[in-house]
Amino acid sequence: MSARPLPRRFYLAPTLRVARGLLGKVLVHATPAGIAAGRIVEVEAYRGPADRAAHSWGGRRSPRNEVMYGPPGHAYVYFIYGMHFCMNVVTQPVGRPEAVLLRALEPLVGEALMRARRKLGPDVPAWRLCRGPGALCQALGITREENGADLVRSRLRILDGAPVPGARVVRTARVGVDYAGVDAARPWRFAVRGSRAVSGRRLVSP
Repeated sequence: MSARPLPRRFYLAPTLRVARGLLGKVLVHATPAGIAAGRIVEVEAYRGPADRAAHSWGGRRSPRNEVMYGPPGHAYVYFIYGMHFCMNVVTQPVGRPEAVLLRALEPLVGEALMRARRKLGPDVPAWRLCRGPGALCQALGITREENGADLVRSRLRILDGAPVPGARVVRTARVGVDYAGVDAARPWRFAVRGSRAVSGRRLVSP
């Protein structure tokens, strides 16, 4: 695992390229309780005002989604269903509200801490600890307090990691956005083939 955070310029690439490039990178959160980290194995891209599935669809701007409007390389964390936090990575220059949702990690560091946060015993396999966006945030201790955190300089960072070969990357439609009309079918979900930590629907296409 590299100690180098991804540079700011990484997040300025086209959002789909950022999403694909995040596979294999490492999300790390250092807290008073300890350090937890995992390899990113599933993400979804959201492409701003023209994307009906995005929080910024139609140019909507509110206190909730303000972080999406930049600067890039920051965490956009929101609360959903009255029970889960979800973490996104802000992309694009200031004023272009696009982001990538982190959906799953393979645990690398701090497994015991993750289990304690998720209230899961040793009988539960490690790949289940960060499987899904809500589980990921709970395991790493990510809450609204991390909304706006600088992923280059703060205690919540994304570090460089080994790239995932193209043959192991699967693209599908995003999960749970049926309300988005034609945008619901766009293949903007990227995942690592063969990773048991991947959430959502089965991966069947390359």
